[in-house]
Amino acid sequence: MKLISAIIQPHKLDEVREALAEAGVQGLTVVEARGYGRQKGHREVYRGAEYVIDFLPKVKIEIAIGDDLLEKAIDTIEKAAKTGNVGDGKIFVSNLEQTVRIRTGETGDDAL
Repeated sequence: MKLISAIIQPHKLDEVREALAEAGVQGLTVVEARGYGRQKGHREVYRGAEYVIDFLPKVKIEIAIGDDLLEKAIDTIEKAAKTGNVGDGKIFVSNLEQTVRIRTGETGDDAL
């Protein structure tokens, strides 16, 4: 089992969610986040005053997934979230030691 954590642009969330559903991914968790990478934020002018926006809005998607769907899910996220611009995001994959479904007590892949 693996945990995919993907940081993407907020406006790509629906596109990524729909693509993952079509790929067979059954559930995911979404967390609103703020951060920056290589783009280091940007400047905006509001009512004549210039502001530096250091932390840009992002969305973090977390998916607990079986090893059999891992590559398909990664490819799906990458294709759906890509704009070709700086700040498209990153995908991180971690090992999951254990998974337990609270309602039934199922463990491992059965809990996914």
